[in-house]
Amino acid sequence: MDRGLFFGWFVVGATFTILTLAFGVAYSFASFFDGFEADFQASRGDVSLIFSIAGFLYFSLGAISGPLSDRLGARPVVAFGVVLIAIGLLASSFAQNLWQVYLSYGVAVGVGIGFSYVPSVGVLQRWFVRRRGFATGLAVAGIGVGTLVAPPICSALVEILGWRQTFQVLAGAVLLLGLVAAWMLSPNPAARGLYPDGDATPVGEGASLSGMSLRAALSSGPFWLLFSASSIVSLGLFVPFVHLVKFSVDHGHDVSWSILLISLIGVGSMSGRLTLGGLADRFGRHRAVVAMFLGMALVQVWWYFSTSFWALAVYAVFFGLFYGGYVALAPALAADYFGARNVGGIIGVQYSGTAVGNLVGPVVAGFTFDITQAYELPIALSASTAFLAVAVILMLPTPERWRQTGRRSDG
Repeated sequence: MDRGLFFGWFVVGATFTILTLAFGVAYSFASFFDGFEADFQASRGDVSLIFSIAGFLYFSLGAISGPLSDRLGARPVVAFGVVLIAIGLLASSFAQNLWQVYLSYGVAVGVGIGFSYVPSVGVLQRWFVRRRGFATGLAVAGIGVGTLVAPPICSALVEILGWRQTFQVLAGAVLLLGLVAAWMLSPNPAARGLYPDGDATPVGEGASLSGMSLRAALSSGPFWLLFSASSIVSLGLFVPFVHLVKFSVDHGHDVSWSILLISLIGVGSMSGRLTLGGLADRFGRHRAVVAMFLGMALVQVWWYFSTSFWALAVYAVFFGLFYGGYVALAPALAADYFGARNVGGIIGVQYSGTAVGNLVGPVVAGFTFDITQAYELPIALSASTAFLAVAVILMLPTPERWRQTGRRSDG
């Protein structure tokens, strides 16, 4: 057997690339906000709905794309998603009415990300057991890199080319790089004569591709506690991606500097994903997820009292850190509870609750601003829901304790 570089790290790289592209597109949305407002004479609530439709779809469709990738393999499912993202961006560049952007960006891009995200993260869980948290954190750091790099690049391109031509450039980059990365998503180590973590012999969970069925997972208490906590926290989780730049500009800060706040979220997010996954492997992924939820709640309180640019910058970095750490740990924690055999479908259904928060949170914040001309109420609601999510996640037993009760089966 070839004892060179373990192929699982190529799967990590492919997932990293796909998530960088997909969420670079998603989280650079603020760079196009002014263009949409001006060209379509739209309110902030109207424009926010574009992002929320996309977010609702890319989280809810994991419940379809995850099980589909478990059955067909991640490669064709992710490739379909990549092509759809590119088509949606290209079609958006020719839109003449806002409803056309709802369909092309909101629906097409949202569905495309939905068929790219969960399958690529899900297949990765099969390649690692002992280093699952670190590998997942490294892969989903792509979301942080996309959040860091894409907004300033897109903002600069919009200044030079306009938002329509920028969408065309993005479509080409996503199609070329995304299809190459999708091809690298080999279904599991056994397909290449390997074992998880690159071990020479199977060890522990890596001895077989085991785990609960989707139906069995859905009948368990831990699944619904994870589902409820992630759904509740998501009500405020996506508000800053749409409204933080506008909030900053409203308080007198330059637009170009304000755009950098989204990149600072990316800095924090990338740091959280790269460092916290490995630490959680050592000290416990369950304990780390609880800490991430508490951190997300506390930083929303910080935002409520922040108006100076330095305070908003601090908020952006720490929000990214806790949000990024949570996203890095969530798939690995799901595999800890339910096993890797059907993890794509389980993660997909789990993320579907997040879709509602993504749909509701930014839109409610936008229309609330249209009515009150202030963001204080949406930020307060974001903090309140985050603390409620903390209360829910504290009810979750550790995977080890749950297994000891005899409530886990292979379904």
